[in-house]
Amino acid sequence: MVRTGSSKKLAPAPWLAARYLGDVPSGFGLNDNSCNGLVGFVLSYRVRKSVSVCRRRTALSGLTVLLVVMTIAARGLAQTDEDKPIPILTGNIGTFSFVTGGQNLIDTQINPVLLVPMGEHWLIESRAEFEGEFQRLPGGGPYAGPVDKHVDYAQVDYIANPYVTVTVGRFLTPFGIFNERLYPVWIRFLQPDPLILPINTAPSDGAMFRGGFAVSPAANLNYAIYGSLTHIGIDSVDSERHVGGRIGFFFPGPRLEIGGSWQKTLQDDRKNAFGFHMGWQPSKLPLSIRSEYAHSFDGSGYWAEGAYRLSQVHFWQKAMRRTELVARGQQFFVGAIGSDAEADLDLPSANIREADFGVNYFFTDGFKGIVSYGRQLSSEGNFNQWSFGLAYRFLIPLGPTGAKLGAQ
Repeated sequence: MVRTGSSKKLAPAPWLAARYLGDVPSGFGLNDNSCNGLVGFVLSYRVRKSVSVCRRRTALSGLTVLLVVMTIAARGLAQTDEDKPIPILTGNIGTFSFVTGGQNLIDTQINPVLLVPMGEHWLIESRAEFEGEFQRLPGGGPYAGPVDKHVDYAQVDYIANPYVTVTVGRFLTPFGIFNERLYPVWIRFLQPDPLILPINTAPSDGAMFRGGFAVSPAANLNYAIYGSLTHIGIDSVDSERHVGGRIGFFFPGPRLEIGGSWQKTLQDDRKNAFGFHMGWQPSKLPLSIRSEYAHSFDGSGYWAEGAYRLSQVHFWQKAMRRTELVARGQQFFVGAIGSDAEADLDLPSANIREADFGVNYFFTDGFKGIVSYGRQLSSEGNFNQWSFGLAYRFLIPLGPTGAKLGAQ
C-alpha cells in the first residue's frame, strides 16, 4: 500500500527553502543565502507583509523554517511597533487516489500546524494529523477504512544565542532530510513516500540542540544533536530511545548542500545507523535535485529525485511556468529484523526497485494538482502505481494584522 501521510514526518533547510520547494508565495521575498545559511525566527505578521529571514542567523527546528519562510512574515533585525509576534495556524489539506496493482486507495488528510511565539526567544510549535485511508472490500461495496489521529510533534524552542536553538518535547527526528524538510504534501515533489522513510525516523521525545555558523565565506555548517530518552505522554505515535546527530555543509555559490546523519538506538538491537544527503539548485535553471541514502539494521536504500519547472519554455508561458516535471528513482534492501518488525515499521518485506514520474500543476502558490506513474519491481511481484490528487496549504493569523496591528 502506498502511504503519504502517516506517522513519519518535517522541518527545515532554511538556506535552500525557496527553490528547494519550488512553491514560494509570489507576494513574499526571500534571499536564500543572505544570512550565511542560518535562519532564526520570531514570528510576526508585519503591516507590509514583507519577509526578513535573517534574525541573528539562528536555525529553528521542527516545521518552523519551511512554513515560516513560505507562508508568514518574519521578524526583522530592527524592532518596531509593527513587529508584534502573533500566533499562526497553518498547515495543509490533501486528497489523493493511489492505484497500486489495480487496487485503489483514497487518502484524505488534514495537517494543522500551530506556531505560538512568546517574546524574543521562545516559540511553541505543534503539528497534528488527521488522515483517512479508504478502500473497497474485495467483494465490492462502498469505500471504508480507518481514520488516524495523532500528534506529529509538540515542542518548545528556545533561541539561546545566534548559533544555538534548544528544543524540548516531541520533535521530528533529524535523520536525513525527507522526514524534517520535505514531508508535507504541498512541499514534496511526489506523493508516494520514499521506501527508506521509516528508517530511523521514529519521533523523538527528549531534547535537541541545533544551529549553524559560517566556516568560510564559501561554506556554512549546520548541525543538529538530539536524544530521545523518555516518553512525554503523547500516545498517538510511539517513540523510541535513541541519540544521534546530523551535520551539513551548504555552499552558497553552487547552491549545493551535502551532509550526513548518525543514530544509535538505545533499545532492542542497539545498533548504529548512518545516512547521507544532498540537495542542489543550479542558479541558472529552475531545477531542484536531491537525494538521500540510509543504512541500518532495519534495512537500507537510497532515493534520488529531481523537479524541473517549465518557466523557461517559450510557448504557452502562462501554463508552463505553473507546470513542474518530476522524477524519482529508488532502491530498498531488506534488513535483519524479520517480517513482523518490517510490518510494524511499514518497511518493505523484499528488495525493491522503483521509478516514478509525475507532473505538478500550481493553480496558485498554495494549491496544486498532482499526477504520477510509477513501476515497482521486486521478488514479491511487479506493480504499476498511479496517483492523482490535490494539495492545498492554508495560513490563518490568530491575532491583529495589517492596519489593525499598525493602529495599536
